[in-house]
Amino acid sequence: MFVATMVAVLFTMLLALARAVLGPTVYDRILGVNMAGTKTVLLIAVLGFLSGRPEFLDLALIYVFLNFITTVAVLKFVQYRDFGRSEVSGN
Repeated sequence: MFVATMVAVLFTMLLALARAVLGPTVYDRILGVNMAGTKTVLLIAVLGFLSGRPEFLDLALIYVFLNFITTVAVLKFVQYRDFGRSEVSGN
Protein backbone atom coordinates (compact mmCIF):
# COMPACT_ATOMS: atom_id res chain seq x y z
CA MET A 1 0.00 0.00 0.00
CA PHE A 2 2.76 2.47 0.91
CA VAL A 3 4.72 1.55 -2.20
CA ALA A 4 1.69 2.53 -4.28
CA THR A 5 1.52 5.79 -2.33
CA MET A 6 5.18 6.52 -3.01
CA VAL A 7 4.73 5.78 -6.72
CA ALA A 8 1.66 8.04 -6.87
CA VAL A 9 3.51 10.87 -5.12
CA LEU A 10 6.48 10.51 -7.48
CA PHE A 11 4.16 10.52 -10.50
CA THR A 12 2.38 13.69 -9.35
CA MET A 13 5.77 15.23 -8.62
CA LEU A 14 6.79 14.58 -12.22
CA LEU A 15 3.57 16.20 -13.41
CA ALA A 16 4.27 19.24 -11.22
CA LEU A 17 7.80 19.51 -12.58
CA ALA A 18 6.41 19.26 -16.11
CA ARG A 19 4.13 22.20 -15.29
CA ALA A 20 7.15 24.09 -13.96
CA VAL A 21 9.08 23.52 -17.17
CA LEU A 22 6.26 23.86 -19.71
CA GLY A 23 4.08 26.46 -18.00
CA PRO A 24 3.17 29.28 -20.38
CA THR A 25 3.33 31.97 -17.69
CA VAL A 26 5.73 32.64 -14.85
CA TYR A 27 2.92 32.00 -12.36
CA ASP A 28 2.37 28.51 -13.78
CA ARG A 29 6.05 27.81 -13.33
CA ILE A 30 6.04 29.07 -9.75
CA LEU A 31 2.95 26.97 -9.02
CA GLY A 32 4.67 23.91 -10.50
CA VAL A 33 7.76 24.39 -8.36
CA ASN A 34 5.61 24.96 -5.27
CA MET A 35 3.63 21.78 -5.97
CA ALA A 36 6.86 19.83 -6.43
CA GLY A 37 8.06 21.15 -3.07
CA THR A 38 4.80 20.11 -1.44
CA LYS A 39 5.10 16.64 -2.95
CA THR A 40 8.66 16.46 -1.65
CA VAL A 41 7.38 17.16 1.86
CA LEU A 42 4.81 14.40 1.46
CA LEU A 43 7.50 12.06 0.19
CA ILE A 44 9.73 12.80 3.20
CA ALA A 45 6.83 12.22 5.59
CA VAL A 46 5.84 8.90 4.00
CA LEU A 47 9.48 7.79 3.89
CA GLY A 48 9.86 8.63 7.58
CA PHE A 49 6.74 6.65 8.39
CA LEU A 50 7.90 3.66 6.36
CA SER A 51 11.35 3.62 7.91
CA GLY A 52 10.03 4.16 11.44
CA ARG A 53 11.95 7.41 11.92
CA PRO A 54 9.63 10.11 13.28
CA GLU A 55 12.37 12.74 13.11
CA PHE A 56 11.74 12.88 9.35
CA LEU A 57 8.51 14.72 10.18
CA ASP A 58 10.59 17.51 11.72
CA LEU A 59 12.60 17.73 8.51
CA ALA A 60 9.38 17.80 6.49
CA LEU A 61 8.06 20.68 8.60
CA ILE A 62 11.26 22.67 8.09
CA TYR A 63 11.01 22.05 4.35
CA VAL A 64 7.36 23.21 4.38
CA PHE A 65 8.34 26.51 5.94
CA LEU A 66 11.23 27.00 3.53
CA ASN A 67 8.98 26.17 0.57
CA PHE A 68 6.34 28.67 1.71
CA ILE A 69 8.79 31.50 2.41
CA THR A 70 10.58 30.93 -0.89
CA THR A 71 7.32 30.94 -2.85
CA VAL A 72 6.18 34.18 -1.23
CA ALA A 73 9.58 35.79 -1.85
CA VAL A 74 9.65 34.77 -5.51
CA LEU A 75 6.10 36.00 -6.06
CA LYS A 76 6.97 39.33 -4.44
CA PHE A 77 10.05 39.62 -6.63
CA VAL A 78 8.04 38.82 -9.77
CA GLN A 79 5.42 41.42 -8.91
CA TYR A 80 7.64 44.29 -7.72
CA ARG A 81 11.09 43.37 -9.18
CA ASP A 82 12.48 44.15 -5.72
CA PHE A 83 12.54 42.38 -2.36
CA GLY A 84 12.69 45.57 -0.28
CA ARG A 85 9.54 47.31 -1.48
CA SER A 86 6.69 47.35 0.99
CA GLU A 87 3.12 46.59 -0.04
CA VAL A 88 1.91 49.69 1.81
CA SER A 89 2.76 52.83 -0.10
CA GLY A 90 3.63 55.91 1.90
CA ASN A 91 5.49 59.14 1.57
